[in-house]
Amino acid sequence: MTHASIETIVGDRKSQPHQLIEVLQDIQEVHSYISKEAATAVSHFLGVPLIEVFRAASFYKALSLEPRGKNVITLCTGTACHVRGSNPLLDQAISLLNLDHDHGGTTKDGLFTLESVNCLGACAIGPVAVLNGVYHSHMTPARLTSLITSIQKVPLSYDKNSNEGPTPQHRTRNAGSRKREMSQSDRGETDA
Repeated sequence: MTHASIETIVGDRKSQPHQLIEVLQDIQEVHSYISKEAATAVSHFLGVPLIEVFRAASFYKALSLEPRGKNVITLCTGTACHVRGSNPLLDQAISLLNLDHDHGGTTKDGLFTLESVNCLGACAIGPVAVLNGVYHSHMTPARLTSLITSIQKVPLSYDKNSNEGPTPQHRTRNAGSRKREMSQSDRGETDA
């Protein structure tokens, strides 16, 4: 993340402190996290105290101060999902991804970030897992294993002009996208 790349993202929003959250979301979408350097640049360009940038970046769950994986899995652990078995799903995902942290984290290869949230607002279809912005309803251990292993098996491609590292070839959307989507199976559609 360079000062110039952050300046490009800020664009014509310079000296507009009310644009802070939107700018941070745009940085998160492009770089997968908000680095200290990015926060400092945003503070400078928007004229916002650095502490306010860090306060916003650490308050919102959608923003991260740590690098995130190429694929983000979010598991709901709210009441409705909890009573339908979300905690064993979280334990299973931690085990499958070989993570050390009890609530998730990023894999050593940078392919996955696992996070848990208190509610995704989709209680009627719980337990819910979100993979790269796509909601998967009525999650089961078998479906979760299938989701994770399907991505692990996809060959990685390298863009020699990028510093972002390996990217799964099938990945067509950014994990930071703010658009809510549901998978084809969650909508009751089939491939036939």
